[in-house]
Parts: sequence; structure tokens; C-alpha cells
Amino acid sequence: MKEIISKSILSAKNNMNIYRGCTHGCIYCDSRSECYGMTYTFEDIEVKVNAVSLLEQALAKKKSKCMITTGAMTDPYIPLEATLQNTRKCLEVIEKYDFGACLLTKSDLILRDIDILKRINEKTKCVVQMTLTTYDETLCKILEPNVCTTKRRFEALCELRDAGIETIVWMTPILPFINDTKENIEGLLGYCMEAEVKGILIFGIGMTLRYGNREYYYKKLDEHFPGLKREYMKKFGSAYGIKSPYNTQLTKLVKGFCKENSMLYGEKEIFEYCLKFPEQDKQITLWSEEKNGF
Repeated sequence: MKEIISKSILSAKNNMNIYRGCTHGCIYCDSRSECYGMTYTFEDIEVKVNAVSLLEQALAKKKSKCMITTGAMTDPYIPLEATLQNTRKCLEVIEKYDFGACLLTKSDLILRDIDILKRINEKTKCVVQMTLTTYDETLCKILEPNVCTTKRRFEALCELRDAGIETIVWMTPILPFINDTKENIEGLLGYCMEAEVKGILIFGIGMTLRYGNREYYYKKLDEHFPGLKREYMKKFGSAYGIKSPYNTQLTKLVKGFCKENSMLYGEKEIFEYCLKFPEQDKQITLWSEEKNGF
């Protein structure tokens, strides 16, 4: 762990990364790519020690409310968060200033903060996005070795549902020749149905590979799937975005499922929903209820 002093915390689109690096160990992680400027070991976490104070300063100055998002580059619930609690402290700031929150994670540690998430949701809006890629528990432990398995994430989705918090599933990436099967996708869709998720996000059935994450991924292929690296190199070469041979069929399966079950589908619908701050009348209603002692 390395402690750093950051100059800012919010991007132009109101996204924040409280940490840099990750210890979940997902073999496919795009954040390992060299283009992101990671000049140190990915597992050596950078902790922005002034993240909470920076967020408070930023939100206190904002003239209009909006959704604050986190999780784009680093999961806000890496194991270090269990002791440091920087994500929780940032959520407390978001609640204090009546902003909305949208988080992306694959950890059940988020349930620790369900009390704050509920309060934010009651005041404004809270959305939790959870990554599900692999229905088979044994395979999941290979692909995502240092974080809770898909079944536990499904259970977390159900707890969030019961708390009245809307959820989105990121069903990505899906790895060619590994979990790009109808059985895997149908298993994940079954979880989505039971958890009553708001929507499902996919970027096609495939993954991204570029300098930095490609080398790590290929190393893990050699460890766990001997001979598969050769197939990747032969079929995909140095391509950045690679699609499963079953991309068309499986994408159609997910899209049809979402339509049949009135779930949001795809980037446009999901991002618009997640970033839309609730209408002013909700806040007026809440203020009126408080004023009249309800």
C-alpha cells in the first residue's frame, strides 16, 4: 500500500476513484493496461489519503446536484476498504450534501454500507452495479480468485433489492472459449431474474486485450488453460476488442431476455438511467413531509 496526496477527486463527469490498483486478481482486468499509466505493481494499492476531504470540498462548491459515480477503474470495495473505510466515508459525504450515488463493484463488502446506501436512496437516488461473469463457482474462483464468487454476489443483489436499492448487472467481460457458453449466460440471467435487477449491461460477448493486460492474461491462460493462448494468438492476433465466436447468438439471448422482462439493456439505456439525478419533485415531497412532521 502506498499513500498519496491527490490534487483532485472528481472527474469532469463526476466519477471518482478512491484507490488505484486492485487485489481482486481477476485474470482479465483491463485496468492493468499500460495506457492508464500504472507505473507500479498493480496489486500495490495507491490510497488517496485526502480523498474524503477533497470530495467534501468539491460537493460543497457544486451549484447543482448530480450522481456521483465510482468503480470505473478500481473497485471501491477492495479488501483494504474493510479497514480503511474510505469508501464509506465518501458515501457519508455524498449523503451529507444530498447527492446521488452509483457504485460498481464485485464485492459483497458493499453490504456493510447498506445503511448509508438506503439513506441516500431515500433522499435522492442510489444505484449499485454488480459484475457477474461466471455462473460456475469453480471456474469463477479461477477467473476472479480474490473476491467473493458469483453466487455470493447474487445473494448481495437480493439483499440490496430487499433494501429497495435498484441494481444493474455488468455481464462483462465474457471470455472466448472459457465462459462464452449458453449455459453460463442462462445461469447468470437466472440470477438476474431472481434478484429483480433493473438492467443488464454487456459490451457484446467478448473482452479487451492491450499492452499490459494481454501479457498478464496470457500468463494466466498458460497456468489454468494450457494451449489456449495459442488459440487466442492465432484467432485474434494483436486486436484490442475481441469477440466470442458466439457473440451474435449470446448477445441476442441477453437482449431478448431483457426485452421480455422489461429490463434496461445496453450502454445507452444503462448509463442514462445511472447518471440521471432524480426529479426535483421527489426532493420537494421529502422536504414537505419533513416540514409537516411525517
